[in-house]
Amino acid sequence: MPSIVIVGAQWGDEGKGKVVDLLAENARVVARFQGGNNAGHTIVRGEETFKFHLIPSGILYPGTTCVIGNGVVIDPSVLTAEIDGLRDRGVDVSNLRVSANAHLIMPYHLMLDRAHEAKLGKLEIGTTKRGIGPCYSDKAARLGIRVQDLLDEKILKQKIMAAMEPKRLMLRPFERDPALDLHAMTEQYMLHGNRLEQHIADTASLLHRALDDGELVIFEGAQAALLDIDHGTYPFVTSSNPVAGAACVGAGVGPRDITEVWGVAKAYATRVGAGPFPTELDDDLGEDLRQRGGEFGTTTGRPRRTGWLDLVSLRYAARINGMTALAITKLDVLGGRDTIRVCTSYRTDDGAELDTFPYHQTVLHHATPIYTDLPGWQEDITGCRAVEDLPANALAYLRFIEEHVGVPIALIGVGPARDQIVWLGERSPLLAA
Repeated sequence: MPSIVIVGAQWGDEGKGKVVDLLAENARVVARFQGGNNAGHTIVRGEETFKFHLIPSGILYPGTTCVIGNGVVIDPSVLTAEIDGLRDRGVDVSNLRVSANAHLIMPYHLMLDRAHEAKLGKLEIGTTKRGIGPCYSDKAARLGIRVQDLLDEKILKQKIMAAMEPKRLMLRPFERDPALDLHAMTEQYMLHGNRLEQHIADTASLLHRALDDGELVIFEGAQAALLDIDHGTYPFVTSSNPVAGAACVGAGVGPRDITEVWGVAKAYATRVGAGPFPTELDDDLGEDLRQRGGEFGTTTGRPRRTGWLDLVSLRYAARINGMTALAITKLDVLGGRDTIRVCTSYRTDDGAELDTFPYHQTVLHHATPIYTDLPGWQEDITGCRAVEDLPANALAYLRFIEEHVGVPIALIGVGPARDQIVWLGERSPLLAA
């Protein structure tokens, strides 16, 4: 059995949760390897909709172990609330394992995140204000609080004191906030530790055993390649590495343990927050895509910016991730149009044409998309379940994507439900037990 990394190939919200859910039924382990509760995955099961923020999508399968890896930053109040919410809906969460080495989001991280965004004003990054960036900053500064610290009150208190000391000036506006009281914070986080202790584990060893046994292991990423802190549209990025290579670091496995990398992309493009978006449609067509595609954030509810598919950025994402397959979601949203536009290159301010993603931020901010117009289709494809069911023009659109990105498409989504998919190529046997 292969091990598969599932990553976003655009700016996030591509439907990674659905793809993971499709594969997780026969997986031994599903492991989340980066990000925090600034991400959200939505799963539709029959009449029920599940929205996950920290827990991997595979939690709906009792036989699948779900891992929150060391590369994830965890707000324990969010995690415990998510566990309680699933239990209330009859979902067994006993198979959840949390890395003892994962870092914790503290109350001061939330305060600093919100204050920093407010200070930036019109130049704000567009973070979710969930404390993700400040938590990763503390991790890099070796001032982080880890999950394992919840199990030792003395160490926890010492580490909180050490972490807060260099922040006193920045935290002065919040000094009367009871959430910053050292004893109250320690007590609250010890309570979280008592709740989570049964789930805390050496998750890297757990993954090693599954890989050594030849079991299917899925590594689930949050956000997407173009939000990567090193390779994305910096500074309008997340605070971690959502690319496939980070699965090794964020889960504790080696590069040779990864056999496939699947990139998930919508049949069009969306983005949440600030930053360059060459193919953005700030018009009625963009609003139509937003409404038809339900483009509102799982975590924040913010309306997503929408636009035509950008193959320049998709090629770039495929390369930096080493993608072996693509999953194209929400193809049904493009139905009912006479013409579909696809960006195949950019035009710069000086008239040059680029077919590669520009490394210079100024160039990207001013890039004008050069489109290829393709014939659309009028048919409703939400009932399609096989390649031969698809309209010829829809299939031609998919082949155009494959040709220009250089990566085969494994499956497409034609609706939100779990069974609203069409498999392409030879990868569907991965679902077999």
